[in-house]
Amino acid sequence: MLTFGILATLGLLIALAVALYNGLVRSRIRVREAWSTIEVQLRRRASLLPNLMETVRAYAAHERGTFEAVTRARGALEQAGGAAESAQANDSMSRALGHLFAVAESYPELRASANFKELQDELSDVEEKIAYARQFYNRNVLDFNARIEVFPGVLIARAFGFLPAEFFEADEEGRGEVKLDFDRGRVASAPPASTP
Repeated sequence: MLTFGILATLGLLIALAVALYNGLVRSRIRVREAWSTIEVQLRRRASLLPNLMETVRAYAAHERGTFEAVTRARGALEQAGGAAESAQANDSMSRALGHLFAVAESYPELRASANFKELQDELSDVEEKIAYARQFYNRNVLDFNARIEVFPGVLIARAFGFLPAEFFEADEEGRGEVKLDFDRGRVASAPPASTP
């Protein structure tokens, strides 16, 4: 009878360890899936930039420095590896786009262009999707990181080498949202939002 109790306890501990391990694996897969959503939207955003720059360049060809900054930011975003590096590159891209749209404000005929408006709408749509994907990703990272830090998950996480995932966070400068008001011809900066 004593051996049955020991075997039952051992079997229960093994089942618990397997369940914890599988839960950590599922959580890590959700983080990866959420990250792929961010990557898709960042790539979509980057693919809009050449057309946007060509549209602006047709009206403001002398703004070479602005175009070079956008091109550098796009290259950095495409080369970024991991959440932290991508977040930093994304912040640079946002600043460069802010400058590009500030240039566009000086050209009423550009702002009235159907092509420019369409690109602006597409970019706005992508920005919203990036914001949503970032929240979804960071929620999954928070869940995963909590699972590998709390007991008894920490025992399984350490035994199998689960490492914390990086959050997709904006730096202090990138946390302030830049809103472009084309009707009034000015750039308004919102206060920094807290990161999830």
